[in-house]
Amino acid sequence: MEIHGWQMDAVGAPLRRAVRELNPEVLGPGTVLVEVAGCGVCHTDLGFLFDGVPTRHPLPLTLGHEIAGVVRYAGAGAESWVGEAVVVPAVIPCGHCALCQAGRGAICKAQLFPGNDDHGGFASHVKVPAHGLCRVDTARLAAAGLALAELSVVADAVTTPYQAILNSGLAAGDLAIFVGIGGVGSFGVQIAKALGATVAALDVDPVKVERAQACGADWTHRIFGDESRELKKRIGGWAKEQGLPATGWRIFETSGHPAGQALAFSLLVPGAHLGVVGYTPEKVTLRLSNLMAFDATARGTWGCLPEHYPAVVDLVLDGKLDIKLLAERHPMSQINELFNALHAGSLKKRPVLIPDFEEGSS
Repeated sequence: MEIHGWQMDAVGAPLRRAVRELNPEVLGPGTVLVEVAGCGVCHTDLGFLFDGVPTRHPLPLTLGHEIAGVVRYAGAGAESWVGEAVVVPAVIPCGHCALCQAGRGAICKAQLFPGNDDHGGFASHVKVPAHGLCRVDTARLAAAGLALAELSVVADAVTTPYQAILNSGLAAGDLAIFVGIGGVGSFGVQIAKALGATVAALDVDPVKVERAQACGADWTHRIFGDESRELKKRIGGWAKEQGLPATGWRIFETSGHPAGQALAFSLLVPGAHLGVVGYTPEKVTLRLSNLMAFDATARGTWGCLPEHYPAVVDLVLDGKLDIKLLAERHPMSQINELFNALHAGSLKKRPVLIPDFEEGSS
């Protein structure tokens, strides 16, 4: 069969429509072929295309790692998946190595990252291991007024902040602070609020600050320049008014910007946890001894373990997370225009691309 996709040939070059041949009758054991319903565009994709962040699979490569769809073909041992609606995790650990058995699947050496390790979801179909898939109850999906394509953003924009929040040990009654409230940060605000935290959200963009309020943030602030000391005092004063502790803040860096990372680090208090979720190739100068002085912790988050995906899908289908507030659907044939617009910062919602190859797009 033919697999249609949009292919990256070189850094900075427009994505090109291409066709690959695949025989679904010879899929490997435990492997499935998913018909893509939708694939979200992540800033990681922009990093590959515009910034030269190297992919692990040589170019040309079909990008895209936020995928939802329906399993159409399966290799030996995975036949029960055929016909199932699924979300494909952005990072799929092997599940059986020593790291996976120790709960560290995020650093599994045999992990699959679609759109990086192999061809991804900006295509009609994608080939992935079955063992990481998350089933979607289509009856609940319909009752929630959602299309399967809209769940594609669960695969990174929603589950990655969820994993970061789990890593932080956040509990009901804690203070959660998000620095940078784009897609990942806004979903993080919703998740922390759903888990019972009091949430503060900071960003330079007034539109994002306003949206954070709609996501449930209890306190928001538009950042103007370097105001880290003053901000820490203001947050501390507000936290005291709310009866929140001056210690143990859960701080999440979701901006992916050097200034945002420096600001997040400056907010450390005794016993704080700093979750680093955003990515930038730029270096940041910090006084690392603050971690020692505050007996604080800092931890990065690479994707989300597949076993947590069902809980996140439940939050969405139960109406505790609002995907439509933060994502919108577009035809996949508009991929180059949307990549450019997202790179320029002119899009306010995360694009979810819907395959439209059968309509003769080019």
